[in-house]
Amino acid sequence: MKIAIVGVTGLVGSIMLKVLEERGFNKIQLIPVASSASIGKKIKFLNKDYSVVSVEEAIAQNPAIAIFSAGSDASLKYAPKFAETGCFVIDNSSAWRMYTNVPLVVPEINSNAITLETKIIANPNCSTIQMVMALAPLHNKYKIKRLVISTYQSVTGTGVKAVRQLENETKGIDTEKAYPYSIHRNLFPHGGSFLENGYTSEEQKLVDETRKILSDNSLRITSTVVRVPVTGGHSIAVNIEFENDFTLEDVRKLLIAMPGIVVLDDIEKNIYPMPLLSEGKDEVFVGRIRRDESNPNTLNIWIVADNLRKGAATNAVQIAQYLIEKGLAK
Repeated sequence: MKIAIVGVTGLVGSIMLKVLEERGFNKIQLIPVASSASIGKKIKFLNKDYSVVSVEEAIAQNPAIAIFSAGSDASLKYAPKFAETGCFVIDNSSAWRMYTNVPLVVPEINSNAITLETKIIANPNCSTIQMVMALAPLHNKYKIKRLVISTYQSVTGTGVKAVRQLENETKGIDTEKAYPYSIHRNLFPHGGSFLENGYTSEEQKLVDETRKILSDNSLRITSTVVRVPVTGGHSIAVNIEFENDFTLEDVRKLLIAMPGIVVLDDIEKNIYPMPLLSEGKDEVFVGRIRRDESNPNTLNIWIVADNLRKGAATNAVQIAQYLIEKGLAK
């Protein structure tokens, strides 16, 4: 089977290769794709060298699956061209997420939204993925009414330029900036671009995508995104108001039973999720599970995951696995 990785030389693209190797994709023919500046560059996959090719050449090779991590503009332009050949496109950008005929998929939750006709499949925003992993089983049991979300997002979510900025600032080196301010020893409530309503695009994604994945437009959601000077993963504090009451014991059981969730919640031993623990892992870690004593039927939880793994590359590869296992991609 031929699988194309579009944007293979980027931060997420390189991790996609790693996840493909880890998950046993050892019988595929890789088609590494990048911009014109990288054509001909060698990419190693399973100890074999592959040459980076153009998008046009990749389409001509007729892959069964194309995983995109090349930005919205590239996805809008080229995803339909891959799809026209019968290829399934798994897109990591925000380009297709809110199209009604494009499924927005976290495989543990709503893989049944994928059909033979849904040739373009959207990978949700990294913060949304890890959050809905914890919310889905709770919503199914207690029915969520309202969410108050605060995210603390790693610089890796912005890309290589932002990681380099933090590293250089930490060393006292003057550097090109990915952000409008220094990120070292600082944080700022700014993720994405500001919208007319005063929210940022990253905050709005959490609202819109959560409703779509959980198939519930009645959810009342507000969010604040904060960029913090860490690598290793995004952290999210979520205040969840339910229609029905719950016990903390049952909440923990539901989370423990959810595939892909690891509960780290032992305050006597200072055990709780942190980016240092999540880096390089595919699991979503949940802790600080406690009642909101100021409001009935309301819960506080803290969620941490590696935004480059489950928040991007791993989720996309899991979708590819689903396509193959169900015999949709051939």
